[in-house]
Amino acid sequence: MTSRVWFITGASSGFGLLMAEKALANGEKVVATLRKPEVIASLAAQYTKDRLLVLKVDVTKVDEITAAFDAAKKAFGRIDVVFNNAGYGIIGEIEGTSDANGRNLFEVNFWGAVNVAKQSIAFFREVNKPAGGLLMNMSSMFGIDAPPGAGFYAATKFAFEAVSDSLVKELDPAWNIKVMVICPGWFKTNMTVVNAVLEDPHPAYAKNENLASMQVRKLAVGLIRGDSPVLQDPSKLIVKFWELSKLEKPPYRIAFGEDAKAAFQAKWTALKADLEASQEWSKDLTY
Repeated sequence: MTSRVWFITGASSGFGLLMAEKALANGEKVVATLRKPEVIASLAAQYTKDRLLVLKVDVTKVDEITAAFDAAKKAFGRIDVVFNNAGYGIIGEIEGTSDANGRNLFEVNFWGAVNVAKQSIAFFREVNKPAGGLLMNMSSMFGIDAPPGAGFYAATKFAFEAVSDSLVKELDPAWNIKVMVICPGWFKTNMTVVNAVLEDPHPAYAKNENLASMQVRKLAVGLIRGDSPVLQDPSKLIVKFWELSKLEKPPYRIAFGEDAKAAFQAKWTALKADLEASQEWSKDLTY
């Protein structure tokens, strides 16, 4: 079997780096994109450029995304899998999250991911011969069920999932493009241990430590230290991602971890209750 070419965003650490290492260890070719290429200099030193291409990409800059796809085309001629992974999180009440931080989060997690997705689809359709490819969109359990204390992060994932849902309904089956939405729970990566932004508590909420967002803040202390018992093993998760990437017909949206499954169940239960409550209120509304 011919080795596949992976295009990975957010390859500096966490899932992105682990996915790059997994693909390379299994004989695949990788285009690893990140804001600071020097961070993975040791990995780059292990492979020749016909196996690993490291590129500087800030996903908030469309021209850098475009240049990276062009470089991948020049180096490898095709891309088989795009691991659309770059992102970070913010912990803070809705009222306590600054507009600047909230907007920047959307620039990275939503617009950055959307622009990578759009260029992936065009590449799969117009460059690959034959056409086709797999787009693995990174979401979260919070893209299904929004928690207290992380509303803006959840909003970026909700929005990106909506785009993914619409996208898969728009694609021509003849293009042979597969899309997955990946929804992990808490795993020990730099997104939780290093890269998370922790806003100061909003004064109105700080007065009551029993409020849900304040409880999330207590949980965040262990998450950021990296010793929280809720953190799961990312290396085990990468094996799951790898196995899914090889399936002819992978499932579309997947929960990873018991916590993620619980989030799916909570949303399912809430929607079912809402639907049942809507039955009477939806009657006799025709024009």
